[in-house]
Amino acid sequence: MEGGSQRMGAGFLHTLREICQQPETWRDTSHRMAGKAEAIRGVLAGARSLTLTGSGSSEYAGECVRLALQHDLAIDCQTLSGGTILTHGATALPKGRPGVMVSLARSGDSPESVGALRLVRAAEPGVRHLVLTCNERGSLAREVDGAHVVTLDERTNDRSLVMTSSFTNLSLAARFLGFADTEEASARYTELCRQLAASAERLISTEFDSLARVARLPFRRAVFLGSGERHGAAREAALKMLEMTAGRIPAMAESFLGLRHGPMAYVQGDTLLVCFLSTGATMRRYERDLVAELNEKGIGVAKLLVGEEVPDELLGPQDHRIEMPGLSALGDANSAVLHVVVGQLLAFFRCLDEGLEPDSPSKDGVINRVVNSFKIHSLAAQ
Repeated sequence: MEGGSQRMGAGFLHTLREICQQPETWRDTSHRMAGKAEAIRGVLAGARSLTLTGSGSSEYAGECVRLALQHDLAIDCQTLSGGTILTHGATALPKGRPGVMVSLARSGDSPESVGALRLVRAAEPGVRHLVLTCNERGSLAREVDGAHVVTLDERTNDRSLVMTSSFTNLSLAARFLGFADTEEASARYTELCRQLAASAERLISTEFDSLARVARLPFRRAVFLGSGERHGAAREAALKMLEMTAGRIPAMAESFLGLRHGPMAYVQGDTLLVCFLSTGATMRRYERDLVAELNEKGIGVAKLLVGEEVPDELLGPQDHRIEMPGLSALGDANSAVLHVVVGQLLAFFRCLDEGLEPDSPSKDGVINRVVNSFKIHSLAAQ
């Protein structure tokens, strides 16, 4: 079709499809993971620690669910970058044994992902391995000796430079570990993903134009704020803005309480503040206080407040809000992926506004879909 050719020529066919396909793929991921419940229970049986590892976005996907898994599994859970494992080895892992290392990856061809798995597998026999990946042909998926591999729908192996549907599906796949213990819990997980998918469909259909308008505001830098699981969402949203504008819009992520400790100096008159609001009563109080302080100081070009029942009094004349009904029913532990979708769309529209192509915004090749191969050094004796 002519319209399809025009969209492909504009360089956003893959990215837009991958953002909008997320609700459908979330439902698919929920069924895939529930079907693997017995095998995953075997991996988790008797575990005393769990490490979520990945590189870049894949690390942030783990951060979106780490606290929830620590609560559900009642064991020490940490999120570590593949790079940290390469430089510090198994000493970086939580100490409880037997342990489980969950490797998250879109392509599974990142040097860190494969290198970290090989290093820990050789050095720590007390650690079991679970690989969650979007690419059954990737190097990580083929590292099956001693690792249990779960491959997600091929559609989630995003063709765009940036991770979008791969990110949220990997995060939801990892979230299943907190529901794998019984068939009843697996059914609750499937229903949760169904509800999340319905919320995401509503968000995309009703707020698409609103986010396009916010993306056209005159900001030259952005700050994304999130607490708990939403801090992982804020990190991912900041990375999406940075990647999809080829660095033209510098972006940072911080917690609401952390912003006061120096990073508030980053907020200038050209800064957009994106606030991912919690539904928990205590966190919401802290977040409201911080937003009120920003209003009193009059800093930033505008704020985008994202959450359920966003109070009118927190909105300044230049501010916008994205209402997300039903977040409190879903729970803060489960809804970070919805905030990520907001960040994806905001970055997508700003990319277009900057005259770039979302499928491949880095025209000079500074960043690539898969990190270029580099030498993996042996870990020196400490």
